[in-house]
Amino acid sequence: MSNSNSTMRSGEARLWRPDLVYSVILLIVAVVVVAVAAADTGLLASEYDWRVAGFFLVFGLFTIATGFPHPGFGHVSFDRAAQVTSILVLGPVDAAWVNGLASFIYPWHRLQLGVPLRLVVTAAFHNAGLMTLVILGCGLLYQYLGGAIPLVALDLNTGALLLVLIIGMQFVNDLGMMLVVYLRGGGPSLVFNWFTATVEYVAASAGIALAIALTNVSIPYFLLLLAVIAVGMVVIMKYALMRNRLEKIVEERTDELKVQAEEFERQATHDKLTGLPNRRCADDYLQKQIDLVRRHNHTGAIALADVDFFKRINDGYSHAIGDQVLKRLAQVLGDGCRKTDFVARYGGEEFLLYFPDTGIDRALQVCRQLRRAIQDTDWSSIAPDLGVTISFGLAEVTAASRNRTILNDADERLYRAKNEGRNRVIAA
Repeated sequence: MSNSNSTMRSGEARLWRPDLVYSVILLIVAVVVVAVAAADTGLLASEYDWRVAGFFLVFGLFTIATGFPHPGFGHVSFDRAAQVTSILVLGPVDAAWVNGLASFIYPWHRLQLGVPLRLVVTAAFHNAGLMTLVILGCGLLYQYLGGAIPLVALDLNTGALLLVLIIGMQFVNDLGMMLVVYLRGGGPSLVFNWFTATVEYVAASAGIALAIALTNVSIPYFLLLLAVIAVGMVVIMKYALMRNRLEKIVEERTDELKVQAEEFERQATHDKLTGLPNRRCADDYLQKQIDLVRRHNHTGAIALADVDFFKRINDGYSHAIGDQVLKRLAQVLGDGCRKTDFVARYGGEEFLLYFPDTGIDRALQVCRQLRRAIQDTDWSSIAPDLGVTISFGLAEVTAASRNRTILNDADERLYRAKNEGRNRVIAA
């Protein structure tokens, strides 16, 4: 059984949330239905006495306790064994209230673990109500179709009815869990899991074996079989806990590898010093932009910028100072451009800028503003008496443009800006 005991998301501190309201209604309906079903016969109407009912209550608590966290939502346990056994021995009505009581009792110990009261109440009400209705409804269907109670032996017809019983219980249980997950904002994928479903069916099969043993063999043999099954439950629980831990480790490792892969990709396409895209990334980006211009008949503008007298900065101050200058330049250029613009370190002290959906006049205006911003920047925090200027060469991108031609045009105008005195922008 999957118990609704998982922690709630943020903002779920309000008392009467939909999942709690649903759980209260579910328990009330279950109590009323059991009372109606037991109106004529009373509780514990079978040939067994209250000691047997007490045994099934304790057995139900044990099977719930030997559980493990569900990968998506709640808690998975082996209580299907106790439920099926009690249906096939006590009958649906008595099995419903005994196992419903076990499901109600179990969650309260979580208060000592620091689980909020509202979550414990929701789990107790929901689990008790759902399990009572699942056992009563599916058990009565099994009985109505001619299923043997108490179960003494297996034949083809009984086997088919038992299959209907355990599949029906699983189906209705999953529907109930899906509803509470939905009320908490989750999806069906949180409920369905092949491993946990297999555990449920194995537990149900163990319950069938216990029911047959209880009605056919002596108490010592029954207790021996019970002990073997109990040990098996503990082993499966340990395996499931280990499996969950391994899956968590694998998931964490996968996330780490993904982050590393993204970092390697970033290092391959970005300049380590400035954090800007590098030449490889810039060439790929530029080709894509030219292709977009051709397909949609847009416009664009490209600029090549080069730091003036950068060699003097390296020689006069140091290469470390030169690196700081490049980092500051990258920041100034990035801050002066739109988010849709592209700025890359194209090599050495050279930068490439691309302005999508921008005419040459607007790009010229932006580059002039950038030139002034760089000239007016206070560089003294990097080195005393340091001044930095930059030159730009621009070219317009049209549907007839080619990658290399565009770059050659911008580079030619940058060369002219250098020859004409530097610290200037040339676009034609």
